[in-house]
Amino acid sequence: MVTTLVDIISLVLIAVVVLVVIGVAAAAIGIYNRFFSLKNSAEATLGQVKVAMKKRLDMIEQLLGAVKSYAAFEKETLTGVTAMRARVGSAGPGDLNELERESRSVLGRLIAVAENYPDLKTSQTVKDLMGSVRGVEDEIARHRYTYNNIAQQYNTMTDTIPSNLIAGVMGFTKLQYLEFGEEIERVPTIAF
Repeated sequence: MVTTLVDIISLVLIAVVVLVVIGVAAAAIGIYNRFFSLKNSAEATLGQVKVAMKKRLDMIEQLLGAVKSYAAFEKETLTGVTAMRARVGSAGPGDLNELERESRSVLGRLIAVAENYPDLKTSQTVKDLMGSVRGVEDEIARHRYTYNNIAQQYNTMTDTIPSNLIAGVMGFTKLQYLEFGEEIERVPTIAF
């Protein structure tokens, strides 16, 4: 009778230990999968930001074409826009921050030129392109917001217990935020 009671207690303890190990393993797998889910979502959203930035740079090139008959734009500007467009594909969040600053600078100069030429302001092509730029600016802002929310969730997991233990073991590091600087808060003035 004593042996059977000891055997039963041993079996119960073994079952409890096995259940705890299974529970810990399931929680660790869940955390690991959440990290990759967030990482993949961040990469997809970053891809959408890149596509929107390429669209913006395409429109800037088209605006340059429409404006060059009114104002002498340096060949460097067009070359610079083409180079920026090529860099967008391989850019990470930090590089996108720099590309954002550069493209906003070119766009600002274009808008200033358009403001100085009344005929250009009334050009339907320029009006349409400026409207499209406005739409792309909104698209970039939406994707940036989404990316930064995903990055915040991912980064919070790397900082909080128990997910930070998994992050440390697996070598997961924080994601960089898209911080386009103060320029992003100031949408370029596009008014005719």
